[in-house]
Amino acid sequence: MSARYLRLTGLIRKEFLQIRRDPSSLAIAFVMPVFLLLLFGYGVSLDARNVPIGLVVEKISPATRSFTSGFEASDYFNATYFADIKQARLALQTRKINAIIRIRPDFDRQLHGRRAPASIQLILDGVDANTARLVSGYVQGVWNNWLTQYAEQHGQQASLPVWVEQRIWYNSALRSRSFLVPGLIAVIMTLIGALLTALVVAREWERGTMEALIATPASVREVLLGKLIPYYILGMGGMLLSIAMAVWLFRVPLQGSLWVLLLTGTLFLLVALGMGLVISITAKNQFVAGQVAIIVTFLPAFILSGFIFDISSMPAPIQAFTYLVAARYFVAILQTVFLAGNVWSIILPNALALLLMAMIFFALALSRAPRRLE
Repeated sequence: MSARYLRLTGLIRKEFLQIRRDPSSLAIAFVMPVFLLLLFGYGVSLDARNVPIGLVVEKISPATRSFTSGFEASDYFNATYFADIKQARLALQTRKINAIIRIRPDFDRQLHGRRAPASIQLILDGVDANTARLVSGYVQGVWNNWLTQYAEQHGQQASLPVWVEQRIWYNSALRSRSFLVPGLIAVIMTLIGALLTALVVAREWERGTMEALIATPASVREVLLGKLIPYYILGMGGMLLSIAMAVWLFRVPLQGSLWVLLLTGTLFLLVALGMGLVISITAKNQFVAGQVAIIVTFLPAFILSGFIFDISSMPAPIQAFTYLVAARYFVAILQTVFLAGNVWSIILPNALALLLMAMIFFALALSRAPRRLE
C-alpha cells in the first residue's frame, strides 16, 4: 500500500469517527430528506381538487339536471346550488366559492334552436389566477363532453366546429405530484449536499484542529478528499432514500434507468458537496457557513430551477442567471428519467453541465484551502 493511500484511508476513518460522535450529519443526510419530502410532497400540489363552485339553475329541466350532474359527480368540484345569482355573487365575494356557473331560463330553447348555440355563463374569482385558469379549463371540458353526449343521445350532430382528440404522453393522469416530486429531490439534495460539507472545514477551524491537519504529511488534496468521501457516501444514501420514497410512497413511475439516475445524481451531489466545501473554507465558522449554504443553495434551487416556475416564462436576465443554478440541470434530468425514460438528448447536455460545475467548485476549493498557518 502506498503512503498516500494509507493517509487517505486514515483521514476517511477519522471523518467517519467524527460523524459517529456527532450524529447531526446523519440527521442531515437521512432525516431531513424524509421530512422535507413528506412536507413538500404532500403539501405542494398544483391540482385543483374539490374546488367550491356555485350552480345557479334558473329553470330546471331534464337537460339542466343532466348537465349539472357532471359537476356533482366530479372530484374536481364541490358544487352548491343557489336559488338566484345574487346569492351566488355574495358567496363569490366572500370567497366561499371560486366560480359561478349560471344556466339561464332559455337554456332548453337555445339547446334545440338552430339560430344560436346554447350557452352557459361562467363567472370566476380571479384573485387566485392559477385556480381560475384550472377551473375554466375543467368547466370547458365538462361542457364539451356533455354537449357531445347530449347530441349523440338525441341523434343530433355535435355543434362543436373542431373536435380535439388529445393524447397526453409521459404523465397521462396529469398528476402534479409526479412532476413535482422528482424536482423536489433535486432541491432537497442541493441543500443537504451543501450543508453536509459546509460545516466540516469550519468545524476544524472552530475547534482549533485545523492546525493539526495542516501539520500532517497529508496534502491539501488528500485532506479535502478525506472530508469529501464520507459525506458523498452519506449524501448518496439520502438520495437513494429519496428515490425510494418517490417510487413507493408517492407512486411516481420510474420509466428510465436507475443507474442513469445514480450516475447523474453522483455528478449533482459532487457539485453540491463542492459548493459546501467552498463555503466552509471561506466562512471558517459553522453558524455562518450553515446560513450561507441555506441562502445560496435552497432558495435559488427552489425558485430558479424550473421545479415549480417555468424558466422559459421568466425575464431574459433571470433566465440567464438560472444557468448558474446546478439544480436546474438535475431537475431536467430527474423529470426526464422518471417520467419519459432515458432521453439522451436531454440527459447528456445537463450531465456535462453538472460535470463542468463540479470541476469548477473543486478547483475553487483547492485554490482557497489553507496550506499554512497564518
